[in-house]
Amino acid sequence: MSKPAANAMLSVEHAIEQMLTAVTPIAQTDEVVLNQALDRVLSSDVLSGLNVPGYDNAAMDGYALRVADVTPGQPLLVVGTALAGHAFTQPVPNGCCVRITTGAVMPAGLDTVIMQEQVQLEQTADGVHILCQILPDLAEHVRRAGEDIKQGQSVFHAGHRLRAPDIGLLASLGIAKVNVKRRLKVAIFSTGDELVAPGQPLPDGHIYDSNRYVMAAMLQRLDVELVDLGLLADDPALIEHAFSQAMHQADVLITSAGVSIGDADYTRQTLNKLGAINFWQVAIKPGKPFAFGKLNNCWFFGLPGNPVAAVVTLEQLVQPVLRKLAGEAQNFTSAKLQAECAVSLKKQPGRADYQRGWYWQDEHGLKVKTLGAQSSGMLSSIANANCYIVLERDSASLPAAEMVSILPFTSMLR
Repeated sequence: MSKPAANAMLSVEHAIEQMLTAVTPIAQTDEVVLNQALDRVLSSDVLSGLNVPGYDNAAMDGYALRVADVTPGQPLLVVGTALAGHAFTQPVPNGCCVRITTGAVMPAGLDTVIMQEQVQLEQTADGVHILCQILPDLAEHVRRAGEDIKQGQSVFHAGHRLRAPDIGLLASLGIAKVNVKRRLKVAIFSTGDELVAPGQPLPDGHIYDSNRYVMAAMLQRLDVELVDLGLLADDPALIEHAFSQAMHQADVLITSAGVSIGDADYTRQTLNKLGAINFWQVAIKPGKPFAFGKLNNCWFFGLPGNPVAAVVTLEQLVQPVLRKLAGEAQNFTSAKLQAECAVSLKKQPGRADYQRGWYWQDEHGLKVKTLGAQSSGMLSSIANANCYIVLERDSASLPAAEMVSILPFTSMLR
C-alpha cells in the first residue's frame, strides 16, 4: 500500500467528530452502594426525597427573635436555648427571644437571628435580657427549608460522572444506592519484538515496554474495567488470538504499535481481516499513525508505538470517545486557554502539533514554555509537563512572546 498524501489525513477535530458520531453509549446498568459510586456514571436522574435544609435554621450563633419586637433601648427576655439537634419547642411570648446556635431549628413564631456580637447582655431579677445594638433585617441569618435543594428536585442528571463532592451531597440526602452505567470493559496490549517487560534483563537492541503501563494508569482514571492481554511479539497468530479475546471480553480494544505501514505492523492487517478500519491516519503530531475501527461489537483504537504519541492520542483522541461509550453526557472537547509563550517554537505546517509545556500564572497573565526536546519517544517531556501547547495544522514556527493556545492536562495525566 502506498503512503497516503498528507491531505488525506483527518484533522483532529474531524477524527473526534467521526468517532463520537459512530459510537453509542453502553446500555447495561448496575445498582451500587454509595461508597462504591465514585467515578461511576449515573444511568438515571437522581431526585431529592427531602428539602435541604429540612427546616428553617440559624446560620449564625446568636439570638432568635421577632424583628417586629426589636425597639431601640427595649430589652428582650431570653426564655430558652435552641441547640443543633435539640430544638426549643415551647411558645415564645412577644418581647422575648431564644439563645440559638448555628444549625439549630428556628423556634416557632421567630423570624430572624441577630449575631451574638451585636447584642449587649443584661442580668436582671427577671433573668437575662439582650439589648440589640443594631436593627436586624427580617430573616437575617436564617436558612430557609429547601433553599438549597427542594424535595423532588433533580440533583444530578443521567450521564453525570460522580465526583467526591457529589457522593457527599447524595449522602446528605439520605441516598444509599444509585443506578449507574456498568463499567466500560477496555482490553489493552502492546506489540513489538523489541519490547521487554519491566523487571526483566534488557538485551542489546531492546527497550522496556512502557506503553502498556501508562495506558493502564491513564485508563484507571476513567474507572474502566481493564483487561490486560499482555505484551505480544510481532506474530500474526498471537495478535489475531488477542483480537479474538478482546472481541468476546471487551467493549473496546486499545493497542500500542503495529498500525503503520511497516512490514511487521500486523495489528492493522489483523483488524482488516477480523473487522473494519474507519480511518488510520490523523493530522496530529505526535500520533499520525492512529487507527479507529470495529471488531463486531468491540471498538478498536490503534495507538502509535512511540510512547509520547501513545499518551497524546489516548488522552486527546480516545478519551472523549470512551467517555461517551461509558454513558457520560457532556461536552467532550476541552476548552483551550491563551498564554504568552516564553520561548520560540519550531513547527512545520501539515499537522496540529501538541508540544509538551509548562504553564504558570504571573502578574501579567498566563505564561507557558516548552520543556526541552519534543521527541515522541521521550516520556520525560510529558512526565515533566502540565499542558500541551497546541499549534494548529497550518501554522508555522513562532517567535517568543507570541500568544498561543494551551490545553491543561486532563485528570488522565494529573
